[in-house]
Amino acid sequence: MSGKIPRLAIMGHPNAGKSSVVATLTENDLIQIDKRAGTTIESNVYPVIIDGRPVIEFIDTPGFQNPNAILEWFQAQSGKRDLARAFVAAHRTDPLFTHDCELLEPVAEGAAIILVVDGSKRIKEKDRVEIELLRLTARPRMAILNNLTNNTRYMTQWRDALCKAFNSVRDFNAHRATYAERVRLLQALKSIDQRWEPLVEEAIHAFEHDWNRRTDQAVTTILDLLKESLTFKASKTVKESKLVFQSGRDRVKDDVMAAFENGLRQLEVKAQEQIRANFRHHVWHMPPDSILGKDLLSEDVNQALGLSKRQLALVGMAAGAASGATIDISTAGHTFGAGALIGAATGGVLGFVGSKALAKLDIERAPGTQRFTAGPVHNPRFPFVLLDRIVLYSARAMNWSHGRQAAEEDASDKVPDKEIRRAGFTEELPAAQQRDLARFFNAARKGKSEREEECRAIISDILHGLAVSEIDSRADL
Repeated sequence: MSGKIPRLAIMGHPNAGKSSVVATLTENDLIQIDKRAGTTIESNVYPVIIDGRPVIEFIDTPGFQNPNAILEWFQAQSGKRDLARAFVAAHRTDPLFTHDCELLEPVAEGAAIILVVDGSKRIKEKDRVEIELLRLTARPRMAILNNLTNNTRYMTQWRDALCKAFNSVRDFNAHRATYAERVRLLQALKSIDQRWEPLVEEAIHAFEHDWNRRTDQAVTTILDLLKESLTFKASKTVKESKLVFQSGRDRVKDDVMAAFENGLRQLEVKAQEQIRANFRHHVWHMPPDSILGKDLLSEDVNQALGLSKRQLALVGMAAGAASGATIDISTAGHTFGAGALIGAATGGVLGFVGSKALAKLDIERAPGTQRFTAGPVHNPRFPFVLLDRIVLYSARAMNWSHGRQAAEEDASDKVPDKEIRRAGFTEELPAAQQRDLARFFNAARKGKSEREEECRAIISDILHGLAVSEIDSRADL
């Protein structure tokens, strides 16, 4: 193998899904993917760059145009040592073979081969010709069965044909592949040629190190969101002359609470943008019924995510008793009771208050003015809901294939989505971790960092578990 990094030519006949495979393997959703056959007319190189240096290179090639003619030439020139190089040299100026030379050029230069085939379609004679001519190149080669449908009737035929000519054959759905599946595919590349092992291993190590770093960055983004949201306030100072009538006071209260709620929404949006960029997504489609597409403060989100009432009561008692906090809650300025509850009683009772009790509204009087302030959030359920939603968003960003932009989501024969239980992540944590989170939330409201490292470890374990598919990512929730 020539070169200092693995170079892989992605090959196959038109519309087999080559560009989708490249987009997913390189995490590059800016690659143009057209559902029409034959839209890739020249080879395009897509390196994976980590820490400023390329670690592996994928080359998206045009589809075969004249496979029968190439095979006949290969068979007639069987005595030549390097058939791909010899073919390109002999036909470079022949307009009939322009596309064929374009796709064989990387192979002539020493690239290994990944053949992409659509396993949902019947294997044809043209496919067998392509398989044989690639075998005759004598390059290290892997075949990918890129079946994007639930039609598996031809998969055995494909495997039988491919196993006779390729060093490795893998199933790989470019529209659904998770991080763990991408790594397994890269691991399989080591088996196609022993001489490749050190370079492929180095590329995988760099990729895993970079992924872990990005995952840790996502954890920091989530922690920052929680701390900023739990200390966020919205204020408005108004002249007393505008507060003579109750309608004026009510209008100011509504404005301040609206600003407070919108501020929480904007903090979530900012965190989502950071996570989306962290995992290199530019094209981002959200299913219309996704819980991620609903308003953060909606009842649908509140019902789907966060702790159960029983869990919240138990966790609230423990966290409330530990903090001895005094909490007063109101919704859009409407008081839920003038008397404050203290200690363990606070935690237990507030566990059942519900999502509408978000924060209190304070009014500070000064000569000629009144200052209305909403926040910070005092509802004990809200931070669990917020954490669940941003973790769910992270799970989607981590495991949403970059090649999925070409998926026909409404196709009747597409691979069905997994049945996902509509629940968050915090509900399934051990009680001790739920208590650690509750204590962190209580401390964060006061600008303190109590239990922050425990909270970081909990979130990190969830995200790393999602990355290696040890935890269900609920990517379609």
